[in-house]
Amino acid sequence: MTVEDEPRVTITSIAREAGVSVPTVSRVVNGRSDVSPATRERVEELLRRYGYRRRASPRREAASLIDLVFNDLDSPWAVEIIRGVEDVAHGALIGTVVSAIHQRSASARQWMRNLQARATDGVILVASDVQSPLHAELRRLNIPTVVIDPAGVPAHDVPTVGAANWTGGLAATEHLISLGHRRIGFIAGPRQLLCSRTRLDGYRAGLEAAGIAVEDELIQQGDFYHESGFACAGRLLELEQPPSAIFASSDQMAFGAYEAVRQRGLRVPDDVSVVGFDDLPEARWASPPLTTVRQPLSEMGTLAARTVLRLARGETIESLRIELATQLVVRDSCAPMPD
Repeated sequence: MTVEDEPRVTITSIAREAGVSVPTVSRVVNGRSDVSPATRERVEELLRRYGYRRRASPRREAASLIDLVFNDLDSPWAVEIIRGVEDVAHGALIGTVVSAIHQRSASARQWMRNLQARATDGVILVASDVQSPLHAELRRLNIPTVVIDPAGVPAHDVPTVGAANWTGGLAATEHLISLGHRRIGFIAGPRQLLCSRTRLDGYRAGLEAAGIAVEDELIQQGDFYHESGFACAGRLLELEQPPSAIFASSDQMAFGAYEAVRQRGLRVPDDVSVVGFDDLPEARWASPPLTTVRQPLSEMGTLAARTVLRLARGETIESLRIELATQLVVRDSCAPMPD
């Protein structure tokens, strides 16, 4: 058997034995500096042991990349997360690939094929179910993965970045109660998302702490988008005893509620107070400017990007669960309960 006939040791096999990602081994092979000393030593020892030889190829080396994956991109909060990831990627001189996939469609399979072809440094999934087949495949390929706002309870070994949704829901509800409101409508986000359920729990806790009964008819099911906010607010305002305030668990649904109020000849906040959740840039430019719960979307993207790059370098991260504080931003869309 000639040397050419011998089985070729691959970067993938080296990565598997070293317990690191394929991009990490590639960085060691290419002499990159962004690998921890301990990881570099472990990989180099395996490369020497197996006599790895870099395959000659006319193709240039693939650029370093972070993949950022959303279920949908038609929301302003996606732009804020992208902004945070891009800040880190730009500083690290690496690229960002932004994708939108629907995990129950062929687009997820196509995305995975594309991912394997470009040898990403790591993946950031947004509002993803970490028990999904997509995540299982990323785990099998040993690709560093971080989840922003996981859809469900994350696995114990999956790093996540989120916001204090329960605290935000509580703060918004307490603010309305402090203004004298007792019938407070709530427009929830998608049931399958953990952040939606947690904001609803904060709303319930605020009412219960004030001795106010939680009424099912005051809770409407939305989907975070304008149209559902408009429809849900309309149903609340058509009740025999409509609420004097509405807490929408996204800014977009709050803007939809504004229109529902306007179409009924009412005014915000004179007749109905409205609170949102997100603090999107347009919240301060709405008429009236929207009182909302700020979740630090850009900072969430920044932390997720930093975390995934640390994992790609083989570093140990201190905490798998990062939860950033939310903050109530008081503007002009709420008023005291009329006498």
